[in-house]
Amino acid sequence: MTTTDGNALVDDLAARIRAMIMSGEIPIGAPLRQAELATQFGISRTPVREALRQLQTGGLIEVVPNRGAVVRVPVPWEVREAYEVRAELEALAARRAVDRLDDASIAELRAVNTAMYERSIRIAAGEQVETGGVDNDQFHTLIYRAAGNTRLGRLLTELNDAFPRNVSALVLRDNSRHREENFREHEELIEAFVAGEHDRAAELMRQHVSSAGEHLAHWYERRSSTVFTG
Repeated sequence: MTTTDGNALVDDLAARIRAMIMSGEIPIGAPLRQAELATQFGISRTPVREALRQLQTGGLIEVVPNRGAVVRVPVPWEVREAYEVRAELEALAARRAVDRLDDASIAELRAVNTAMYERSIRIAAGEQVETGGVDNDQFHTLIYRAAGNTRLGRLLTELNDAFPRNVSALVLRDNSRHREENFREHEELIEAFVAGEHDRAAELMRQHVSSAGEHLAHWYERRSSTVFTG
């Protein structure tokens, strides 16, 4: 195997493990054992070790004494810092999107938001369904794309991927008030888009993302005290 082939394998493996972490298939605090991963992917331990090192450098995993490599639990101040930046960037995206969202895009935003809300009602009723986190991400991604700024979209995607996405979905699932607020805030945003209100759309998005960041930070505050016990 050439060096280039080896690097490609490590990059691909790191991407696959990252996807498993982001989806929650490998939860925060979970150990990442080289031997188990090597067996799972049908490869030797060497590329697994290098992939884990890559993910550690990126801050997604850490090495804990007496436990080895584990999926890192973000600390609340990191969440707040990231969402402070994200709120400003998403406000810019919302402002730019006002003039670029056509009728079809508005209809798609409404459909995504309604699907998420209806799913939340089913969850509250005790049904075993998906949490709706994918819908929430899709809603925001539609706005990123409509903003028409590739660099802005990349920065927002990077910030969005800084923390496992399933956690945001869990926050919505576990807090009925937050679910209701999330739906209403999305609806208000859509109305600002329809009305062509640039300043209002930007401010609504800023407040919406800041609120979501606080909910997420509080979740990690509660979780970080228990994730490594037992």
